[in-house]
Amino acid sequence: MQTHARAPVSRRRFLGLSAAGAVAGAASLSGCALQVSTGVSGPGESVTVMVKSGDLTPDLIKQAKKDTGITINQVDYDITKLIAMLTSGNPPDLVRGVGAVDAAYFAARDVMQELDTYFANSSVLRVDDLDPVNDLWRYDGKVQGKGSRYGMAKDFSQDSMFWFNTAAFDKKNVAYPSETEPVTFDQWLQDAQRLAQRSHGQTTVFGGSYNGLVKLTLMATMTASAGGSLFNDDFSKADFTTPEARKALAWYIDYCKLKVGPSAILPDPNGWDGPTYQAGRLAMSNNGYWLGGLIGTDPKLAKVSRLAPAPVFAGGPRISACQGGTGLWMPRKAHNKDAAWRIFEWFFGEAPAKARATSGWGIPSLKSLRPLMPAKEEYQKRTLKAQENELKHFSVVAVSPYISVDAFESLFNQVSTPAMQGAMSVDTLAGHLNSVINQQIERGKEQVG
Repeated sequence: MQTHARAPVSRRRFLGLSAAGAVAGAASLSGCALQVSTGVSGPGESVTVMVKSGDLTPDLIKQAKKDTGITINQVDYDITKLIAMLTSGNPPDLVRGVGAVDAAYFAARDVMQELDTYFANSSVLRVDDLDPVNDLWRYDGKVQGKGSRYGMAKDFSQDSMFWFNTAAFDKKNVAYPSETEPVTFDQWLQDAQRLAQRSHGQTTVFGGSYNGLVKLTLMATMTASAGGSLFNDDFSKADFTTPEARKALAWYIDYCKLKVGPSAILPDPNGWDGPTYQAGRLAMSNNGYWLGGLIGTDPKLAKVSRLAPAPVFAGGPRISACQGGTGLWMPRKAHNKDAAWRIFEWFFGEAPAKARATSGWGIPSLKSLRPLMPAKEEYQKRTLKAQENELKHFSVVAVSPYISVDAFESLFNQVSTPAMQGAMSVDTLAGHLNSVINQQIERGKEQVG
């Protein structure tokens, strides 16, 4: 396959890539490039893969060499290092990414390789076998979810779903949510209020968590659940003042103000839901199927845990999106694309993919691997039934390619804190968010254009 003969990323696009760092306070970047694969063909090839430590274990790297004959040189994922490598023209051959928020962002900046020809010629990763979640990794130059494929999810969850602990519901005499029909957001919040436990003014048991994976996808998916879109048609503006976006924003601010669950003004001491749910200090956890991998390590907890559908707004559509879709993408200037694709196939369609499918830590992104999902124990059968029912309601919720996930998160939390504390109205907050978010989007659009 021919390599595109393009110059390294321009300074203008570099500024677009690093815009998030300006907001989040990232350090300035140097031009230090790491050694990458040599492009040697045949046995003995090597590829550089930038991932987090848990993505590729030493054992998996050894297995890759055994199965494919290709040596993986692993580089720890770091956005500063990645941008330096991209701008110097020496990128890794494969890079970790989160489809929901990274695909359109990087594709719009022309640093990703289109993979359509590779997919078309692959006997391992057939397009008709790809779960629709992989559409998160598509971008047509305007809208996420359509057009060329730029990557693939290793597995996924529908992250607006939630787990609940029946023991916590029994203790407070609260009726269980249905495992097939969604509760309304208002009902969820009422339940969370009843389930929360406090002592001496301190929350000892959270009634429920509902923060999504990041605020960008949380606000976008909740607005979609209200029947609207957080962004305009060309994604050049966000609008929190539309009836649908305001409904989503008002609900989330109420959730924070009521202090029924962790938020920017009531942090979870554990940093995330897992340990808190395991300890019986969280009655409902807004995490999808993947959290079952953790829950399943404790048989007593697994017995009282249930997975419920994504909530809905009364009168709104049933939306159950994936807010993650973590996987890999190939930089356009990668030096050894064919070898990188072989590792791509192996990682997403061969031994590692089959092992992930059996683990319960995510839904396989190949439909043919779904029969491997754990269904031996009663709780696994119950979870699988709820999950299979929910798959019918999956849809891609597109986000703007002109603002990074980190920039959105930082700005949202900064501007929203007074409203969470009851010191600002939702309408005032919506106006402030429009101002700061759209300033950032405008800068991003100028850098991409």
